[in-house]
Amino acid sequence: METRANFVLIGSFTLAVIAAAFGFVLWFQSLHTTKARSPLRIVFEGPAAGLRNGGSVNFNGIRVGEVVSVKLDNPRRVVALAMVENNAPLRKDTLVGLEFQGLTGVAAISLKGGEEAAPSVPLDEDGVPVLTADPNALQDVTEAIRGTLQNINRVVADNQEAVKNSLHNLETFTASLARNAGRIDDVMLKVDGLMGKAEGVVGKADNLMLGLNTLAGGKDGGELFLTVKSIKELADDFDKRSGALMADGRRTLADISRAVNNLDRNPTRLLFGAGNSAAPAAASAAAPAPAPASAPPPAAPERRRQ
Repeated sequence: METRANFVLIGSFTLAVIAAAFGFVLWFQSLHTTKARSPLRIVFEGPAAGLRNGGSVNFNGIRVGEVVSVKLDNPRRVVALAMVENNAPLRKDTLVGLEFQGLTGVAAISLKGGEEAAPSVPLDEDGVPVLTADPNALQDVTEAIRGTLQNINRVVADNQEAVKNSLHNLETFTASLARNAGRIDDVMLKVDGLMGKAEGVVGKADNLMLGLNTLAGGKDGGELFLTVKSIKELADDFDKRSGALMADGRRTLADISRAVNNLDRNPTRLLFGAGNSAAPAAASAAAPAPAPASAPPPAAPERRRQ
């Protein structure tokens, strides 16, 4: 029990310290903000269209504060109270006006210019600095808005016939779409069917490419690679064998040519062999010579076969 009570006490003290620190930070920040800003009263001698609480106060386009209240002082005067940073270089001759973000944006108080040597902003009866907006500047802003709206109206009026024709064409087009809704649905169905067939063709093409890739074997080689390799090996072996066969044929032809040449020079070797070829020559030498007869005309020498 004592241990649990100690834990509760420690937790409560920790939460209290955290809450106190958080509150101190918020208080210090609010104190710093209050000291960094001071009130500024701005009087508009005329309408201040679009101005509302929370609107920006810009000095030369830079935000230096915000509007905290807007009220009517009389039927022709609008008084706005703003909180402006103390370091804003406000002078007596600072120009005050309104600026808008687009045509429908919230109005912001615009502060511009002022000489460095000019006196500071005059104080009102309650000690709050007060600046009066230039009525001509407000009128210029109003006139600019009116001019823009008039220009838009003029453009629409000048192109009224074209606008009517465009609207009529749009109506005709939508009516045509409504009449041909069934045909459009049929066309879309056919397009869907065509896309389905196209997807089927693409799938078949993918399968074909996968089959070719499988057949080729990719980087490692497949059935086609092995077949080509076998054909190449067969061609190389045939080339080697045909070379050896041609060499043997050349040698055989050389032997046959040599034998034919020997037979042409000594045909008796075919009949009597190489050892008996001398006997017929001796017998023909021992035989008696015949009686000389009249010498026949010389015969033409027989052409020796090559």
